[in-house]
Parts: sequence; C-alpha cells; structure tokens
Amino acid sequence: MDRGTERDVPPGRGTGGRAVAADVPAGRVPLAVVVVDHDGLVSHWSRGAGRLLGRAKEEAIGRPASDLLPVSGALPDEADDAPHRSHGGHDGLGPGLESSLDGRLSYPAAGRARLAGPERDRVDVLWWAYPLVGPGRERLLVLAADADGLRHDDGHGHGDADRAAGEERAFERIAPAFALHTDFPGADELARRLPEILPSMSVGESARIVAQVLELGYPVLEFSQNDRVPVTPDWGVPRRVGRRSRRERAARAAAQGPLLPEEAADDEGEDLEYAAVRERLEFLNEVSGRIGTSLDLERTIVEVSRAVVPRFTDVAGTYLREQVVAGEGFPEGVPDTRTMWHRVAVEHNDEPGRWDDVVPVGEAMPFPAHTPFFQCMTSGEPVLVPRISEEAGHAIASQFEKRDIRPLITHRSMLVVPLKARDVVLGFMILLRHPERAEFNDMDRVTGAELAARAGLVLDNARMYTYQESVAETLQDSMLPSIPARMAGCAIATRYLPGTLLGRVGGDWFDSVKLPGARTALVVGDVMGHGLNSAAMMGQLRTAVQTMAALDLPPAQLLRNLDDLAQRLGDTYLATCLYAVYDPIAGEVHLANAGHVPPVLVRAGDGRSELLDLPTGAPIGVGGVPFEEVRVPVRPGDRLVMCTDGLVEVRGEDIGVGLAALCESAAHPAASMDDACDTIIRALNTRGGRKDDVALLMARLNGIEPDDVAEWRLARDPAEVGRARAVVREQLREWGLARLTDPTELMVSELVTNAVRHSRGRPVELRLVRGDTLLCEAEDDDHDLPTLLSAGPADASGRGLRVVSTLAREWGTSRTNTGKTVWFELALPRR
Repeated sequence: MDRGTERDVPPGRGTGGRAVAADVPAGRVPLAVVVVDHDGLVSHWSRGAGRLLGRAKEEAIGRPASDLLPVSGALPDEADDAPHRSHGGHDGLGPGLESSLDGRLSYPAAGRARLAGPERDRVDVLWWAYPLVGPGRERLLVLAADADGLRHDDGHGHGDADRAAGEERAFERIAPAFALHTDFPGADELARRLPEILPSMSVGESARIVAQVLELGYPVLEFSQNDRVPVTPDWGVPRRVGRRSRRERAARAAAQGPLLPEEAADDEGEDLEYAAVRERLEFLNEVSGRIGTSLDLERTIVEVSRAVVPRFTDVAGTYLREQVVAGEGFPEGVPDTRTMWHRVAVEHNDEPGRWDDVVPVGEAMPFPAHTPFFQCMTSGEPVLVPRISEEAGHAIASQFEKRDIRPLITHRSMLVVPLKARDVVLGFMILLRHPERAEFNDMDRVTGAELAARAGLVLDNARMYTYQESVAETLQDSMLPSIPARMAGCAIATRYLPGTLLGRVGGDWFDSVKLPGARTALVVGDVMGHGLNSAAMMGQLRTAVQTMAALDLPPAQLLRNLDDLAQRLGDTYLATCLYAVYDPIAGEVHLANAGHVPPVLVRAGDGRSELLDLPTGAPIGVGGVPFEEVRVPVRPGDRLVMCTDGLVEVRGEDIGVGLAALCESAAHPAASMDDACDTIIRALNTRGGRKDDVALLMARLNGIEPDDVAEWRLARDPAEVGRARAVVREQLREWGLARLTDPTELMVSELVTNAVRHSRGRPVELRLVRGDTLLCEAEDDDHDLPTLLSAGPADASGRGLRVVSTLAREWGTSRTNTGKTVWFELALPRR
C-alpha cells in the first residue's frame, strides 16, 4: 500500500508504454493512494498514483479530485462490449466514484474504470473509495490498481474467455490483498507506512489498526477511541460471478445439506473472511431497506427490532430514553444511573409469550453502573459478553423485582449496541443468541455497531419529527379557542380534526368574538401548508382578527386590514378566511370571504340547506384585491355552518361533490348542536382520502325577541342620569329581574354619567338586552376609550369603572363607527 508496496515494483514498459507489475510478490498489489479533503481537493497523491493516473504529485495536490479520478460508469455485467465514454477521458466500468467524491455516499464503494490519455493506451483500473470520519480534513481515501497488470502477472491469455476469467481472478485477488490476511507479508511494513499515507495517524495507532484488521479479516479505519469505520465494500467482484457462486452453493446445499463454515471457506478458493464480509454487507443493506419506511416512531421501533431477528440474533430488546418516547427534548450529557429507559420493543423467536410477562413492553427502569447496559449507554460503544455466566445472569436479574429472568439469559451470548445519532445516545438494543448458536464475535460487534448506527439515525429522525409534531400540536391547541357554547342570541358548537398524513398539524382555526349590540363575530380560517410554521402563522392571524373585530370593523374592511398585515409579515404564507357578523336583534348576518369555502345556511322552517353565494375574493396575503360584504337575512332557528376545505376536499374528486355532501349532512335533523356536528363529520370523514386538518364551526341563530330589548335616548344633561336609573328600574321589574335592580342602577349611573360628560353633541343611547345574561350598553360619540384607574381617597374621579369592574360579571369597551360603547353583563338569577 503506497510506497511500502510500490518499492518492489520496478516500472516496466508494456503495450502502449503502460507500467506493469512485473515483479510483484505473491499476495502483493501495487496500489495508487489518493486522499481527498472536505473541499474535494487532493491532499495526498502517492507515487503509485502518479504512475497509474499519469499525473505528478506537484500537479495533483490541491486540484479537484473529480478532475483527476474516474467518476462515472456502470458495473461490468451491466456494460456492453463497446467502451463507455464519460467526460474527462474515463471509460466507466464501475459504480460511480462521483457519488463518493461529492459526499453523497457515506459507505464504502468499489468499481472499475478505463483511463485514456493522449500519450498512452487505455488503462483498466480497479478502484475503492472509503469515506473517512473523525478529526482532520481528510474525507475520502481512494485506492486504485492496474487490472491489466494483474492479468499480465497472472499469466493468463488474452482471449475473451481467458480475459473474463483473468478479470474475475484479479478482482478476487485484490480483496484478500487489501484485507491483510495473515499470509500477507507486508502487514508490519503497512503499519509503519500507514502514517505516511494519512499524516494525522501515529505509528502506534497504525499498528493497532493493522492488528485489528488481521483479527477481524477486513479493514477497519479507526481514528479515535469512539470513532471506528468498518470498511466493507463490494470489492469490485462482478455481479455475475457473485450470482453464479451463490447459485452453485445453493445447488450443493440442496443436494448435500447446508455447508459448514469450513466447507464454504474451501469452496472455489473463497476464504471464510471474504464470505463473511459479503454476507454482513448484504445483511446491512437489507436492514437499511427495511427500516425507516415512515417517520412514525412506534412503527420505526418495530421495524428495527424485527430486522435483526432471527437472522442476526434470537432476541432483541429495544430501550429508549424516557424523553425520546414522550417526544420531548432531553438535557445534553452522558446518561447516569437516574436516567429512565423505556422498554419499547421485545422481538424473539422463542415460544410465544415466554418473554411477555417477565420483560413487558412499556416498563421504565434505570440501570446500575455495574451492568453492561450502563457501560454501553455511557461509553456509546458496543459491549460484548460472549457467554452470560451464572454470576452475570444473577447480577442482571437482580434489577427485576419479583421476576426471575435468569432462565431467559443465562448461558446466552449477549451484545449490547448503542442507538446513537449526532453523538447523543437515544437508547440501546440488547441482542441475545441461544446457547446452541455461535457466540457473538468481534465481527458481529462491528456489524451490530453499524446496524445500530443506521437504526439510531432513523429513530432520531422519527424522534425529531415526533417532537416537532408535539410542539406544533401543543402550539395549535393553545391557539384554538375554547368557545363558549352560548353567545348573545346564538348557540355554537365546534370540531377540530388533525390531518391524517405526515405534517398533519396545520393552520386551520375557528373563533367567535363578542361585539357591541349583542352581536357575535364568527371566524373560520386556514393557513396554507402544514407544520409548526403554519401553526405559528395561524396564531398571528387569529390574534389579529380578534383585535380588529374588537374595533367593530365591517367584515370587508377587516379582511382588507388582515391582508395588509399579512403583506407586512411577509409573503411566505397565504391564508383563506371567512368572517361573519351575526346581529340577533336585526336578524341578519354580514359576511365577507377571502378565498374560503362558502358557508352553508340551514333554514329552520323546512330544513332546506343552501350554499351561500358569496364573492370568493382572493386569499389573505395576495395583496391589492378588494373584498365585498354580503348581507343575508336570517330567522330564529337557522343554522350557519362554516368549515375549512379539509372537510370537503378529497384528492382526485371535484370539490363540488364534497360541498354537496356538506349541504346534505348539515340538513339532517339532530337533537343537539354537538350531534349535528358529529353527523357532518361522520358523513364527510368516512369518504376516504382526507389528508388535511379540519375546522368546523356551527352556529344556531336563535335571535333576540323585540320584547327582550329596551332602548332609550338620553340628552347631554346631567339630569338624565336620574332618568336612566328610573327607566332601568322599571324595565327590570317588568322582566321579573327586580333582584338585579340595585347593582344595575349603580353601574348604569356610572356609565351614563361618563357618557354625558364626554359626549360631543349626539344623544347618549342606553340599551338593555335580556338573554342568557342581562346586557347593558351605553353609547356616545366620543372615540376615546375609558381606562381603569386607581383612584386615591382624595381623587374626585376614577372610581366609576372600578365599581363596574367589581360588580359586573363581565365588562368592556369598544370603538364604533360613530364613537364608543361601554358595556357590562350580569348573570340572571336562578329561578
């Protein structure tokens, strides 16, 4: 490898002036070594690379690797006989090195390519790419060898059949050469030369890595105590050879029974280590395809557990930190003996029910410091216990109160692997093999670590999604109002359903706002999009609507102001909104629409339902589009149904179908408002295909009878205050509310006094409304809203609103087109 292998290779001249490995000892392969940094630039270029690739070291260092190395192509068995020309003069015959050069591949890759230059013939090159992790700027280690030189050295002919056979032997020969089998004479020399290839590596580290490579039978690049990267590429063996070999082994197995490992090692000269590496790589690739099919945390946990049983282990128990299961964030740092771990899955191939009672799923427990589980979760490294002894089994079983798990674990082989992501331990897996099965070994430990690393990333993605969804749902729940069931002259019922797909949290909302004159504002809106940002935008718009509704703006003007606000907030989001104001005294609804689903009005007399024909308008956030207001007369008992498009839209279906279903279901008789909402949800939510969230608001417009309303006009004269007390006292007597006379007179006196004092000429209007509560309003033409003051003993003013605030159930102020209104409510006495 690098100069240690090149020293024994005198440059010879073959056909076309190509260097050949004429005197390479058996088992030795001349390799070109190239190291690429994080910027994609060449940081190391060996002499072998200069010979093979035709570039001097001074010319290559600092240049983009993609300009100097073969970067594209197809596998040998997928290529036709004609050369495949790619840019840069490379004929691709291997899986694209470009994916490794630009960082898209995080696992080893291998392949073949033909190089062509102006001063030489084509060179058939075998290459391997190993991603590097850990400290330093090095990102990729690339090895390359002259395949034609290998064929020449093997002494095979150049006919088609011999050429194919030579290629197969060349590929198979490089595998054990770089795997550093024990018969490789240059292991010690490689340990000494490795720091010259990777300057950040000391001689001691090199020797330790080479010793590990010799023990495991395949390369492992190790850069620190906690960062080990298994190097298990496809070795460049043509796929047709692998398939043929597997078919032959399958045929022998069918005829003679399963092969023992020793027999498989002798088959066709393939060594045990090579077969094991291939098997484990295929296993990891298979597992990677089976896990992470969704972002649902529970489903991901089940996929990870089932992926390893029974092929890799007989029992797999998965434990996750308490905060991961709850979808919460957790403090940084190493777990300790107080950290709670939830058992979230137990998969096994024992008899059914054997593990269920002893180690039930859902149990949470900490782990003492002396256990291998604690060692795994604190070090972040796999822990291997070849056989659980009687003593170890007793120590582990002591953690399970009143349950003896020793028969389940004693004499089994155990491997504990951490589930890590972004250097944080999320949990761990306990893997157990039956006593009669081969023990876990060091190669299994590396395989288990790689499996856990992939599973950890998948689980972390699901955890982060679950956490974001939890935050978004919490935010949305906090922003969705708790609407009272009854407002002045109307009854209200609502429903909210989250979406059914990923990103189900959306920006749908509903609201109701109390307005002067016993009126009620009804709002339904939908921020386009899903997720946390949409929920946050929904909160901003809902707050803005409440604020502007308190100003008693007409519906069209409110939507106009809301559109201007959305423009100032940014053009990232759009929203639809339907705003309605119900006046129970006048018996009418004023509506304006900003691109929203039209409402349905159900008539009380004949139960007929209709879509209200409103000018659609543009969504909020488009800007510069006018909105129109429509007045709709209503009668007591009519119902107004407002919803978002998630209730009526189904993918692949015209929205008119959903609107028709909405009209039909809204017209069904129901015993209560809640039953009416449930009828609509059942009718439309069972059609299938719904993905979006749903907001539904239904209001029964009960109206207020004329006999329940009393109004007076008062002149700007302080003497009118006494008259106001008298007419209110008389009205309460007629309504049978004499028990409310004293507090009502006192508060009316304060409101009328302030109105007369601040009025600018127009008479003061006083109104009493009897409904679910007693409502009193005083209106004048002054636009300045009164404020609650803290009056001292010597102050001549400031006590009026303090009295109102103390005695009233609820009170408030609001601006109107002509001035302001101050109001209060009192609860009606129980009969």
